[in-house]
Amino acid sequence: MTEKPGKYIVSAIVEHKPGVLYRISNMFRRRNFNIETITVGTAEQEDLARMTITINGDERTVEQVVKQLNKLIDVIKVSILDPANTVTRELALVKVNVPDARARSDVINYSEIFKGHVVDVAHDSLVVEITGNADKINAFIELMKPFGVKEIARTGITALPRGMTSVKVNNGV
Repeated sequence: MTEKPGKYIVSAIVEHKPGVLYRISNMFRRRNFNIETITVGTAEQEDLARMTITINGDERTVEQVVKQLNKLIDVIKVSILDPANTVTRELALVKVNVPDARARSDVINYSEIFKGHVVDVAHDSLVVEITGNADKINAFIELMKPFGVKEIARTGITALPRGMTSVKVNNGV
């Protein structure tokens, strides 16, 4: 096994109940693994949740993360997603300073180019929703910096394998 450092996407199906996120994040803390991003939401089955966790590290670190996650009783299934065969998205809300009509117009035009949506308008600011990969969101944020970025909220990556491959439990979920 080569020691290739990089970003890895781990998908986990877990029981959807109180305390599961705490136990998983506590395992990361105990093992001194850093979570880059984490998203959690209800899965296909109401009593299950899908977690998408991105971590930076080498293959050995990711292998350890998967082994440790599999030891937790609330974890049903864990998979490492292949970036080449995975659809990933992130959502960001970016609040931008727009002190005048020209700045407002420019921000709206740039938002349209990035296929973003203005979701809030105030006298001196706009909130733009941008969805896409991390590079697209980072590029939009960089473009907005000259206007003055007031706040940013990002979801982190959520992902699913492409095609018929899936991360789900074997009982037909």
